[in-house]
Amino acid sequence: MRKRRELQPVVDRTNLISRDGILLFSTLRNEKIRLPFFLRYYRDLGVNHFLFVDNDSDDGGREYLAQQPDVSVWTTSASYKRARFGADWLNWLQRKYGHGHWTLVVDADEFFVYPFCDTRPLRALTDWLDASSIKSFSAMLLDMYPKGPFDAQPYSEGQDPLEIANWFDSGNYVINRNRKFGNLWIQGGPRMRMFFADAPERAPALNKVPLVKWHRSYAYVSSTHSLLPRGLNQVYDEWGGEKASGVLLHAKFLDTFGTKAAEEMARRQHYANSHEYRAYSQVIGTEPDLWCKWSEKYINWRQLEILGLMSKGNWA
Repeated sequence: MRKRRELQPVVDRTNLISRDGILLFSTLRNEKIRLPFFLRYYRDLGVNHFLFVDNDSDDGGREYLAQQPDVSVWTTSASYKRARFGADWLNWLQRKYGHGHWTLVVDADEFFVYPFCDTRPLRALTDWLDASSIKSFSAMLLDMYPKGPFDAQPYSEGQDPLEIANWFDSGNYVINRNRKFGNLWIQGGPRMRMFFADAPERAPALNKVPLVKWHRSYAYVSSTHSLLPRGLNQVYDEWGGEKASGVLLHAKFLDTFGTKAAEEMARRQHYANSHEYRAYSQVIGTEPDLWCKWSEKYINWRQLEILGLMSKGNWA
């Protein structure tokens, strides 16, 4: 509640939000190069309105977003770290504007994939979740990467990043249950084997619950890894089988990654004194190649389901 005072509106079009609109919330900084494709991707899925918090960008991204007719933007120069890595800002906006709506919380480099997403809009999924009395929907973060060094293929504004970063690890994942919040804690993939080989327990978490039928009493605790009340984290097992789930294709590893990592190292606004970005910076200079002989090239959601990375559950 206190952190809401750090947000200043740039353009507020929330009066255009329809009663049943699907809303997307995101915090970003200096991501203009990604925004044209990001907006197009989620508009095509069926998102009706976007609510962004811009954390003091200086690349023109804030101005670009302000020109979009289905976007509302707030800005802040306050500490991302002290706002619990942006969660406080988005929790406030979701409390104020997301109550009663299906809300999707993603970063600018994350692309939501769900069962039948190639033939059914996001509204079909949320309608089925409503009919099934399911209030939250999980999506494992799947790190995507190119074949070869990150900077071998330049990424251009408006381009689909998955044209470049189209490989992933089909296995190599570790799952534990978080007793405090009841969610599954997933680690592994290319970041664990490349950047955290000596300390795998410190590898980034890959479990996320990005899609929720929001209520003003809900709150994300740690990014979108866990929520309160704790029941919203029960997104996998159910009697008689597994619940439907999706994937967030994480297109972080492009030629822009080196610059981004250097900026975040200097800002030191990320989790655990930016230990993740320290690990990146130690390896980037070696021109790393995340591709290995066990890498899989991405085709579609059905491939991910066959590999056990997502499930259509009992949604037919």
